[in-house]
Amino acid sequence: MEARLAEISELAQSAGYQVVESLTPRRVKPDAALFVGRGKAEEIAERCRAHEINGVIFDHTLSGVQQRNLRKLLSCSVEDRIGLILTIFAQRARSAEGKLQVELARLKHQATLLVGGWTHLERQKGGIGLRGGPGETQLEVDRRLITARIKHLNAQLEKLKKTRQTQSRTRARARIKTVALVGYTNAGKTTLFNRLTREKLYVADQLFATLDTTLRRLPIAHAQPMVVSDTVGFIRELPHELVMAFHATLSEAVEADLLLHVIDASSPARDEQITAVDAVLTEINATRQPRIRVFNKIDQTGLAAGIERDGYGRIRTVRLSAQNGAGCDVLREALAEYFPKSEPDAVAPLEQPL
Repeated sequence: MEARLAEISELAQSAGYQVVESLTPRRVKPDAALFVGRGKAEEIAERCRAHEINGVIFDHTLSGVQQRNLRKLLSCSVEDRIGLILTIFAQRARSAEGKLQVELARLKHQATLLVGGWTHLERQKGGIGLRGGPGETQLEVDRRLITARIKHLNAQLEKLKKTRQTQSRTRARARIKTVALVGYTNAGKTTLFNRLTREKLYVADQLFATLDTTLRRLPIAHAQPMVVSDTVGFIRELPHELVMAFHATLSEAVEADLLLHVIDASSPARDEQITAVDAVLTEINATRQPRIRVFNKIDQTGLAAGIERDGYGRIRTVRLSAQNGAGCDVLREALAEYFPKSEPDAVAPLEQPL
């Protein structure tokens, strides 16, 4: 529970909010109208008035009806986990593709909230030839506008997808190996990317600091030519709308010759984060790619840099610190071993993904 509270607080701060107070109500199942019980909702409303709070965030998914009822009762903005993550993505997207993907995800999420969202405008209706009330009419209009925009965005993203596929085929013909960095948000993927490629991509100690996928050549002595990609970070309960919208970007992971699963070795929720990343990789059909686990931030744990192998001598994990560079040379050696230059057509097998 503490890990969940810490994460939702980090998400809120990443979106620009100031966290004033946190509550953990206990309830067997969500209330259909308010998610929390009426008494707890009134308690939250009282705290909002007392501390002049103008926004409440729920670390769960709310229905359109629940959000509308809560906003009315609390007299302030109400956001759920999905909406908060979408807000962060909208703030951070920089490339044209990233902005399209975020807009598509937000529209799909908005479409799900339309169900019941206009029930407060519905009227009693009856008689022959009568259509729905004004609420139903507005709902139809909103759905039509959202559907048209989603169709337009999908068409644009499909063009970008074809461009990515062409680039991927070009790399394959040139026998350029691809390595994709994947992992939980704020695990240090971009810092490691910068360390390996000597780039200077934006890095910050916050969730979802970077969203746009970047590819760069990764020159390693005695290894085949390869490129490395820095992908968007994953998170527990990553909204399905985002996974689908970013599918074109995440295709870099699906089509990669090797996945480097970057893990924050210092995180107390390390195991849960590993499980969350595995779940997203399964959702995008990236489970067949060979994988090396990279335990990052060892400078905060006291672990020593090095390689761990299985009983057959195959590389299982690499321990390093992308921040100070300790162990990064070990990772380069591991990549050279996996893609040896002397045998460009033969790739040493790794263990099955964990």
